[in-house]
Amino acid sequence: MDPAPTPPALRMRAVRKAFGAVQALSGVDFEVHAGEVHALIGENGAGKSTLMKILAGAMAPDDGELELDGAPYRPAGPQDALARGVSMIYQELNLASDLSIERNVLLGREPRRFGLADQRAMRAQVTQALAALGHAELHPGRLVAALGPGERQVVEIARALVGDLKVLVLDEPTSSLTRDDAARLFAVVRRLRDRGVAVIYISHFLEEVAAVADRYTVLRDGQSVASGPVAGTAPATMVAQMAGRALEEFFPRVPHQAGAVALELKALAGARLPRAASLELRRGEILGIAGLVGAGRTEMLRAIQGLDPVRGGAIRCSGRTGLLSEDRKGEGLALPLSIAVNTTLGRMQTVSRRGFVVPRLLREKTAHWIERLGIRAAGPFQPVADLSGGNQQKVALARLLHHDVDVLLLDEPTRGVDVGSKVEIYLLLGELAAQGKAILMVSSYLPELLGVCDRIAVMHRGALGPARPAAEWSEHSLLQAATSGEAA
Repeated sequence: MDPAPTPPALRMRAVRKAFGAVQALSGVDFEVHAGEVHALIGENGAGKSTLMKILAGAMAPDDGELELDGAPYRPAGPQDALARGVSMIYQELNLASDLSIERNVLLGREPRRFGLADQRAMRAQVTQALAALGHAELHPGRLVAALGPGERQVVEIARALVGDLKVLVLDEPTSSLTRDDAARLFAVVRRLRDRGVAVIYISHFLEEVAAVADRYTVLRDGQSVASGPVAGTAPATMVAQMAGRALEEFFPRVPHQAGAVALELKALAGARLPRAASLELRRGEILGIAGLVGAGRTEMLRAIQGLDPVRGGAIRCSGRTGLLSEDRKGEGLALPLSIAVNTTLGRMQTVSRRGFVVPRLLREKTAHWIERLGIRAAGPFQPVADLSGGNQQKVALARLLHHDVDVLLLDEPTRGVDVGSKVEIYLLLGELAAQGKAILMVSSYLPELLGVCDRIAVMHRGALGPARPAAEWSEHSLLQAATSGEAA
């Protein structure tokens, strides 16, 4: 007689959750086994974050059943979930920069002796956790402030490892990582899988799903609509399952023609970065900027916009500029305020009469952009904080469009955005270029630079190389230029 099958490490059945009139989850089924990496994928607003927050104890479901190792599971809060072996690492890491690695890993759970923190036991536990993750070189006494993004990610995972970790959720874990850091993270995930941990991996990058996951589940409109093995499933199939339709093109092209120079930089130098940046951006053109994280790309855009000081060189611009920040939550949006206020902020005269805001105009103007960009929201007056990351990004983009800027400075415009929404943004950028807008676009996602941009320049250690037609670049040559400063 065959032995009874082992129950999943985690099972969620018919889970429901509503926020007012908005049904975020409509009876979701999901399960993951021990020793498995299970990718949870879907468009922004599909319900992924809500489902995982219920799992991590950050919110309670309205209905449904949860089981952990075959037993009923209903955590009272995040600390209760952590104590029972369930940990979630959010896209925005939650670390205390001024504390050491060991203090961060054991914060609130310090081993004690005679009522005091046991320093020797702390050091031993953290050293063991870092070694288990393949990062024994990290000294537990180092300040988190001195760590790079990849190392901080490891500290977050080490925090989850202290205790009996059963289920680990990683939410867009590579969004701020370099390729090398991402490769190291994948090795850590595989190591955890081999130790029997059930890993739930949320990502909009299907190439990452293919590289690290064993199985996948698709959420769409608050429902689980598909599941299966990653091996043998084509990315186009996953995209169609997420979008509910087949996407004919990943990088749609709208015909546009380069015109007069809209922005010119001559040996632009910032307080620290960039060191030397020269370029010409024309109306009706999409110019991409590639380079490694920290090369000076963001600093260049901020200097153009006047947010960072300039110590040398020249900037000449014909028309208004607008910056889409890579840090949408820190400086790109006022999260507690509504979509309407965020969209019109800085140009309130378009919705005002005699100095007073007219609610009807505010609603109509915002509704136009909600429809134009496909923002999933309950209405214009919903707080931006309640939206998914991708829909927040669309609100930030809507503000630039509402301000009718001539030169768009886009810093990682599709970070945290699902595949279907990316295609919509690419199409929008093509339409804006066709209207004569000049677009300067920084991205770490090389396929979109190659697929969307007319020309691409690479920044290496603060110096910007010459722009060349996108057709003359490849991913390999862009990486070579980004790492060595020499174009192939």
